[in-house]
Amino acid sequence: MPVLVRNLVLAPGEPLERLREELLRRFRLSPGDLRSCRVVRTGIDARKKPKVRVVCTVECALQDETGFLARHGNNPDVEQVEPLPPPEFPQITTRSPLVIVGAGPAGLFAALRLAEYGLTATLLERGKPVAERLADVQRFWSQGVLNEESNVQFGEGGAGTFSDGKLTTRVRDANISWVLEMLVRCGAPPEVKVLAKPHIGTDLLRDVVVRLRERLVAGGFDVRFGARLTGITVRDGVLAAATVNDHEELSCSALILAPGHSARDTYAMLERLRVRLEPKPFAVGLRVEHPQELIDLIQYGRPARPHLPPADYALTCNNTATGRSAYSFCMCPGGVLMAGASEAGGVVTNGMSNHRRNSPHANSALVVNVGPADFPGSGPLAGVEFQREWERRAYEAGGGNYHAPGQNLLDFLDGRLGRRYASSYRPGVRECDLATVLPGFVIEMLREGIRSFDRKMKGFVTGEATLTGVETRTSAPLRIVRGEDCQSVSLRGLYPAGEGAGYAGGIMSAALDGVRVADAVAKRLLAQ
Repeated sequence: MPVLVRNLVLAPGEPLERLREELLRRFRLSPGDLRSCRVVRTGIDARKKPKVRVVCTVECALQDETGFLARHGNNPDVEQVEPLPPPEFPQITTRSPLVIVGAGPAGLFAALRLAEYGLTATLLERGKPVAERLADVQRFWSQGVLNEESNVQFGEGGAGTFSDGKLTTRVRDANISWVLEMLVRCGAPPEVKVLAKPHIGTDLLRDVVVRLRERLVAGGFDVRFGARLTGITVRDGVLAAATVNDHEELSCSALILAPGHSARDTYAMLERLRVRLEPKPFAVGLRVEHPQELIDLIQYGRPARPHLPPADYALTCNNTATGRSAYSFCMCPGGVLMAGASEAGGVVTNGMSNHRRNSPHANSALVVNVGPADFPGSGPLAGVEFQREWERRAYEAGGGNYHAPGQNLLDFLDGRLGRRYASSYRPGVRECDLATVLPGFVIEMLREGIRSFDRKMKGFVTGEATLTGVETRTSAPLRIVRGEDCQSVSLRGLYPAGEGAGYAGGIMSAALDGVRVADAVAKRLLAQ
């Protein structure tokens, strides 16, 4: 069995090939003792800045594994691992039609997983293919002309197509390697399989998404764009068909619903059908933007280039008296801010980065947790109305043309206006008192949190930083309740999946949830 060796250290810029020499030196091995070694994880350790290290884990095959483990088995950096068996996919023959709604990570990876079982499905996406979608989004960013069916939220690849393309997740799941392998086969950089904080970047992710779709089409899937789910037919308490664009009915025995976290009309349709929904907590706040060079100096104690990636950060501040937390979310090193609205008359901010993360700006959401007690009313759509209220206020404060309200960070803390501010946000920014575009308790907690962040990252509070609002689409505002078999608890045959269903947050966890749901559908079909 292979042996994992952790905490092998390189200096920034040293080639990974040096790890073999380090392994031989550290454990006093001769070259013949080591049959092979491969890097399985690399990460940056900047705790002793400015002495920054690249810390690696390798998997190695040894001529005498028994002897090596006898000598070094008590070393906490050494572990013998049993390779995971490859997943098995019994081939399924069925005449039961399957439908998947949503071509974001959950929908795409549900489809890819079904394909492993020899199954096909009709994949419905309300938005447009990547190239057409990009043209619509660029028009919105440059001219303020919003297409409500083709935008940052809706279209091929889902909201993640316009993001940093992060693949990090707190979920421990044996299918992570399967998802990463599929992404690499479709053009993702191979290093995503070993980086501690893997990301693809919005520029490369667009091509990867197209290749994922092409793989599905080659496997017999029917992928349709401009196809919005507008209704569901129920017979004898079981889902029987999906209505597309109000006029076409598709029979189906199982419908995997992966609508994305902004499909508010889909949520409303489900509520009318009395599908069980429940409001859930999420977070709202602002986007902060710093010079990337400043973040590099704070985090590394030295410039990042040329041997270190642009620095990131993750910050939290908890107020035990109120139960509120302020925290950074979806941090984009070397990125830009952009408009993410999907409804007329609302402003939504978000951030994204290219693969090289070569913008001079660093941005992150700074958000505060909110929950059902904060929402107007008590229905399952109350969180949606909460989002809409603050998105509309931001739209009005920005001038009613999809420009976002912005404010110098020091001015925000001081409750004043007038200091210089600049933002990469498109289509534009208008100076505003940001205390008018979010609830008072959110503003209060953000101010407390930002001051706390400066104690953890000295220099975070600076006149060089700008805040832009509002960030409201951090996750779904509700959950489509499902059981252990991944089916809706109120409608058999409906399989809610991914972030829009309330079961994931981010590209990787949404993809994994799509896989989980597809496996559940396959299990049901095998049992028939």
